[in-house]
Amino acid sequence: MSIALVILAAGKGTRMNSDLPKVLHPIAYAPMLEHAMAAGRALEPERTIIVAGHGAEAVREAVAGLDETAEVVLQEEQLGTAHAVDQARAALEGFAGDVIVLYGDTPFVSAGTLERMVDARQRADLVILGFQAADPGRYGRLVMDGDSLERIVEFKDASEAERAITFCNSGLMAGKASVVFDLIAKVGNENASGEYYLTDLVELARHEDFKVTAVYCDEAETLGVNSRAELAQADALFQARARAELMELGVTLMVPETVYLAFDTVIGRDTVIEPNVVFGPGVTVESGALIRSFSYMEGCHISRGAQVGPFARLRPGAELAENTRIGNFVEIKNSEIAEGAKVNHLSYIGDAFVGEAANIGAGTITCNYDGVLKHRTEIGARAFIGSNTMLVAPVRVGSESMTASGTVVTKNVEDGDLAIGRAGQTNKPGHARKLMDMLRAKKARLKKGTK
Repeated sequence: MSIALVILAAGKGTRMNSDLPKVLHPIAYAPMLEHAMAAGRALEPERTIIVAGHGAEAVREAVAGLDETAEVVLQEEQLGTAHAVDQARAALEGFAGDVIVLYGDTPFVSAGTLERMVDARQRADLVILGFQAADPGRYGRLVMDGDSLERIVEFKDASEAERAITFCNSGLMAGKASVVFDLIAKVGNENASGEYYLTDLVELARHEDFKVTAVYCDEAETLGVNSRAELAQADALFQARARAELMELGVTLMVPETVYLAFDTVIGRDTVIEPNVVFGPGVTVESGALIRSFSYMEGCHISRGAQVGPFARLRPGAELAENTRIGNFVEIKNSEIAEGAKVNHLSYIGDAFVGEAANIGAGTITCNYDGVLKHRTEIGARAFIGSNTMLVAPVRVGSESMTASGTVVTKNVEDGDLAIGRAGQTNKPGHARKLMDMLRAKKARLKKGTK
């Protein structure tokens, strides 16, 4: 069966108090919209239509970076959910498959739930997603007769018996495209808001003898985000789920609630994560690594047996081979650290290659930026870089070579050579005492207000 996703993403999100479209607010470094698109992607949809409104250009730009095959259509006026879905009509003209309606601000609907909606479509013309609410509040109630959905009753219109129902409407829907759009054409706006509601499709479908059913999902999957507080709640929910999944897969999180994960974080089993570690987007950690406290990583790859931190920063393009050591207050950017190499203390390695088993001394800096362009540093296998070495790129330090502490390297060092580049040292006998006496006398005069 061919599937088209229609994801509603037109809302302004007034309660967010933001210039950013609501669906682009991030959860675990990924826009809410990306979470919804990822769930739908598991169905291998033939078409993906995003209905944008407020901040449409920003949404269009974000979608282009997430899925170049997705299409964005515009809802110029926000006239209700049925009106929003109807904006996809032209884009899906002639499409003979099923439409599944998702919401860009409801990021946690799982791929498994969507698959159950697709399965239910084999037995019904229209499928609604519902959930058992711990506190039904003002949600619309789903009135069932066996596996048949009789109607959706809004709270304000519900009887006491109907308000006692805890099976509530999530807003998600699946149905044959032609049926969905034919029913939408018959939806009216005779209500207090003057809007066209997608929920009206249930009653219209029943009047035309279509079979309508509902499937269940966990209430947490239907969490919608309409405010900063709800955004924080959603992020916390994502983090709790992601941490639990990692531990189930064999990753040790020493203090799980202090580890922050990105939407796309991948960590292999038998890796140990110490407290207060942040994984930004684009991080992959292979099995058996150790990530020590207060480290931050993004856009990097960490191989088996590597150790990172504490207080380390790995920036995009950092590639750590097996059994490497990146220590405290070390920053790595766009650099490959080969197997067994060590950068243990207070160093910056950017736009560089560090060879196998090389040792980078404390305070080493690859001076990679000239104010306009970036330049590359090459450090050979088993090289020893002395503490406080400045490597002025572009430059190469050969295999099994050394730099003396405090050296400024401005030209290539051949294999096996020792580079020493320091200013000459001169000792002045007795001058330290004379200088200190002079400075103390000056300080005393300043206190007295004299020169």
